[in-house]
Amino acid sequence: MRLKSARLIKRILTGLGCALAAAALLIVAANLWVLGSTRYQIRTSLAACVTQPLGIVFGTTQWNVQGGRNPHFEARMQAAAELLRRRRIQHLLLSGDNRTRYYNEPITMWRYLREHAVPDRRMTLDYAGFSTFDTLVRARKVFGVERAILITQDWHLPRALYIADVLGINAIGCAAPTRRAAGSWRLEAREWLARVGMLGDLYLWHRQPYFLGPQEPLIIAPPRLIDDLSVSSSFADDKARESILDSLSSSVR
Repeated sequence: MRLKSARLIKRILTGLGCALAAAALLIVAANLWVLGSTRYQIRTSLAACVTQPLGIVFGTTQWNVQGGRNPHFEARMQAAAELLRRRRIQHLLLSGDNRTRYYNEPITMWRYLREHAVPDRRMTLDYAGFSTFDTLVRARKVFGVERAILITQDWHLPRALYIADVLGINAIGCAAPTRRAAGSWRLEAREWLARVGMLGDLYLWHRQPYFLGPQEPLIIAPPRLIDDLSVSSSFADDKARESILDSLSSSVR
């Protein structure tokens, strides 16, 4: 009897070992595939980022669990403002979670950028970017985005770029320079699992966004035209000038 029990336990442990080995192999293979497919699309320096009409900024919490400013949030906002200043992009799509009235990532991003001299006319808010997947599906299907710079951390960019490629968005990833912070390794480790889940979302269970909504194509004017309109004093009618600006780019919603 004991011999049979020992054999059964051995078989169970062997089976579990094989399952764990297979899972580990799947995780490694999926990550190598995603990383290899997107490595040439990532720019680790903002100065090396090519010019695109739009920058998509992915939302994250403003504060960390210790109560201090989240360095990932700070880095994304600073990178977005810097890319606008360098004229690598003309407009920002700020996409994040707004699932409850007490948590609103797009508004938080908008306020931060506004305080750092980014004008409202350069920003559009997407309140239904509940995930990386949702943000990019909505960018393509709701806002009509075909080309963009993705602004987030380097460990997040491969997954975002892979989704963008599948959706038909011609995207380049600009890594937001971020200092190492406590707990960063947990986010990066979780990202390895998220890449595997992403492949399942795209190819197996064909995930749909939480909320899609009607089409709202972005109209992005050349930066020189926007700047000329914003500083010109030759308009006799201020209301007419505001109407022109409204027709050129999406305002905060």
